[in-house]
Amino acid sequence: MSKLSQLAVGQEAVVASIDATNVAAVRLMEMGMTPGCSVKMIGSAPFGDPLEVEIRGYHLSLRKTEADLVELES
Repeated sequence: MSKLSQLAVGQEAVVASIDATNVAAVRLMEMGMTPGCSVKMIGSAPFGDPLEVEIRGYHLSLRKTEADLVELES
């Protein structure tokens, strides 16, 4: 399984799981990032942090450490 932080710009994937033991991960799930939903990498800042993803029709900015909590289906 790969992590959301490893997704290339323009790529889409499906969320497999989220490490819900972290408070930030719980917040991500509250914002709609749940297993089974599609996510697309839109871009990243010049130094790679934060990342911008599209999920459920809206754009979301995440820190790389937060994106590492999201595992994608392979």
